[in-house]
Amino acid sequence: MSRWVGVARNTGIVAMAFCLASAAKAPPASGVTAILGATVFTATGEAPRVANVVIRDGRIVAVGPAVRAPRGATVIQAKGQALLPGFFDLHTHWTPAGAPNITPEIANAYIAAGVTTVNDFHQSPESWAPRRAWLATLAAPHVNFTARTSTPGGHGADWADVNTTKWVNTPEAARQAIRELVPYKPDVIKAFHDGWRYGTSADNTSMDEATLAALVDEAHKNDWKVGTHTVTVERGRAAGRAKVDFIAHSLQDREIDAETVAALKQGGTAYAPTLAVYEPVKPGMAPPENPDDPRFRQSVRKFGFAMKNVKALHDAGVPIALGTDAGMPNTPHGVSTLREMELLVQAGLTPTQALMAGTANSAKVLDVLADRGTIAAGKRADLVLVEGRPWENISDVRRTVRVFVDGKAVHGPGVVLPKANSERAMPPVKVAALIDDFERPDGRTQLDTLRVDDMDGGIDRTVQVSQVIDRAPVEGKGGGKALSLAAKMAVKSDPQAAVVLPLTRGSVQPADARAFRGVRFEARGDGGPYRVMIDTLNGRWAAEVTAGAEWRRFEVPFTEFQRVTGRGAGTGPWTGTDLTEVEFAGSRKGGGKLWLELDNVAFY
Repeated sequence: MSRWVGVARNTGIVAMAFCLASAAKAPPASGVTAILGATVFTATGEAPRVANVVIRDGRIVAVGPAVRAPRGATVIQAKGQALLPGFFDLHTHWTPAGAPNITPEIANAYIAAGVTTVNDFHQSPESWAPRRAWLATLAAPHVNFTARTSTPGGHGADWADVNTTKWVNTPEAARQAIRELVPYKPDVIKAFHDGWRYGTSADNTSMDEATLAALVDEAHKNDWKVGTHTVTVERGRAAGRAKVDFIAHSLQDREIDAETVAALKQGGTAYAPTLAVYEPVKPGMAPPENPDDPRFRQSVRKFGFAMKNVKALHDAGVPIALGTDAGMPNTPHGVSTLREMELLVQAGLTPTQALMAGTANSAKVLDVLADRGTIAAGKRADLVLVEGRPWENISDVRRTVRVFVDGKAVHGPGVVLPKANSERAMPPVKVAALIDDFERPDGRTQLDTLRVDDMDGGIDRTVQVSQVIDRAPVEGKGGGKALSLAAKMAVKSDPQAAVVLPLTRGSVQPADARAFRGVRFEARGDGGPYRVMIDTLNGRWAAEVTAGAEWRRFEVPFTEFQRVTGRGAGTGPWTGTDLTEVEFAGSRKGGGKLWLELDNVAFY
């Protein structure tokens, strides 16, 4: 039996002492749930069979045909239905550009689909603490937070700063990046290893094998799994040699070769092909008007390689896990996980093998198989009950009846979700007047947030340096500290340099600024113009200022901020209750330079 599904067969099918010689003699089982008569797919390698499952304190305590419901238990009659372990998705992006695009709605979409464990590849480490607190108020899947690493100019670093995606291009830098992540306690590390842009634009830079191997080694010292953005066969071979835990994309530039298969097997590397994001015509989409369009034909060709390669890797014994890249365009959360299993079957896996990819195999990749991913006594009660027999017809996974996370019903008849699941955001917090005077020695704002650089995106990016400097004394008085922003603009039509001051950690929880009338700050610069921007949950608002060589105090009332239009712009009115960031930005001619110094940024 494969080591990826090799779970002991005495997994609680025995009725245990818990079967109870006489259930009538037992005390009432408050908080206990019994699922009776379901056909149970345990994901342990054994055939589905009719059995009863009893859950107590979030754990499965008994599984078997002779197991009885304890007196007082909540009983669910599931005859004719299938009970499976909750599904995994090892590659998702909880991004505001996805669908759905708000954390509670994303959580709702996953639990409605029976997905109970996901990796989120999108958010910055600064956001994890508040997001963990937020998720604790929701009915939601278990969410593993993933720290991103890339190369300067690489995919994932072509839009983010170093506080959001670590930039590394040497083994020493890779090890240091992992060490810097330790205080944030990531669950998984992602390496953007492959710069190929699918032949649709210029390639990004790629991470060399020595750097990737050092990153993996340092991450493993902290017991963190490493997944990679790897999309070419040659880079896949390097990922295997570097002992990457799983590839989170399809190798799709050509058919896989024996040398790469051997490297993946030798490295213990699993494969989560994210077929759902690559499907040329996704469910609900109309076929292209011109099927001979070169871009569409190329996507069909790459998808063909992706489908062939996952089957070849499976047949060669490489463990297949499940990921989708959900949150990317036309790859919605929740249902894409189910679509991924259908696509695995279309690629040539059996329905049972696809279910294993979405349950036990993915749990094994994350090293949580001892906790969840199969149905057995002692396991976490993350379960999905569906109509049908998905091990025969994989599309039956869409016929969700009930879902349990930690033994608690989160979807199905009679389930009432927490109020937070219908809210748009965390409750706002009142924000202090002083945002940042740049005096803290630890480099954080006076609101205890981490400043973020926000340059234009792309391979050719504006180069900027923001740092705290000594402010020159004025009239014999010490000047204290100030923030200096210096930038050389990228050669493009819309270069930008900016620094962002989050109002709450990670810009997650909105701030209530209704007690104030505007933003006050001191600044000097190259003459401007500059934009002062306020980011909210309902879009971005901006006002323009001009700063010359001498320090000047500005007061910009909220009434002077105008909504920024364009992609992603909101439509609602200014409320003052949903602020997330204050940003200072400027643009100059491509190749030109910009400088700005700031101090004493506050609401007034």
